Amino acid sequence: MPAPRALALSHVTFEDLGTLEAPLRARGFEIENLNASQATFPLPQADSCDLLIVLGGPIGVYDHNDYPFLKDEIALIARRIQSQKPILGICLGAQLMAAALGSRVYPGKRGAEIGWSPLQPAPNSTPPAWFHPLVAPGLPVFHWHGDTFDLPPGAIHLAKSELYDQQAFALGNHALALQFHPEVTAEGLESWYVGHACELHHANILPANLRSAARQHAPALQKAAVSFFNQWLDSILENPNPAAPPRSVPHPFHALCEKGGIPRN
Repeated sequence: MPAPRALALSHVTFEDLGTLEAPLRARGFEIENLNASQATFPLPQADSCDLLIVLGGPIGVYDHNDYPFLKDEIALIARRIQSQKPILGICLGAQLMAAALGSRVYPGKRGAEIGWSPLQPAPNSTPPAWFHPLVAPGLPVFHWHGDTFDLPPGAIHLAKSELYDQQAFALGNHALALQFHPEVTAEGLESWYVGHACELHHANILPANLRSAARQHAPALQKAAVSFFNQWLDSILENPNPAAPPRSVPHPFHALCEKGGIPRN
């Protein structure tokens, strides 16, 4: 039996799989890492891989005139969702998934959400068991975004934060979007503080404060993230949707976005 394959689409080199890589390796996954801005679309491996992971980055979904590859990336995500093959989007990846499903992506009215704070289960919704580690009481997760989005039609709302309602959604048993960052480590975030130095300066956020919080909270998040990811992988690999009809996905640029704002990710 061939090894399962995962494709990780990144947008900046330091926003990588982080703690999510080891669980994939332990399951025998072959992992291809590809920078979306340097990719030649369409990507046949994105249609054929067992898992597609779309990572974060400092640009906005609505910046497709400046970064034309975003149009191709959204179309790729739309095809993946329509075919009901497993996909995980993190931060910008979650926003791209929302856009691929026809939802509006726009600058958050409450400003940038950067730092550590806990999630809350979405109201009037019971999260799947595999999501429980990430909404454990007292567990801060890492946030770094300025944009938000509307919940796509038919999606299950999983979590909110104090600042923004849209922190996670699922679609069927194959598509999961996380606005926050479960994958980070204290060591890996050191590259973020350098790569996003201008954004931190404009937001009046000191790297030293983020570093101190990461040392305090990252170990617990790492443990929760690995537990969540393994349980989610179990659910998508053992219980796919073979009998479900293909989902009709709206045109990727229907009600896509509104321009504005500085911090995104």
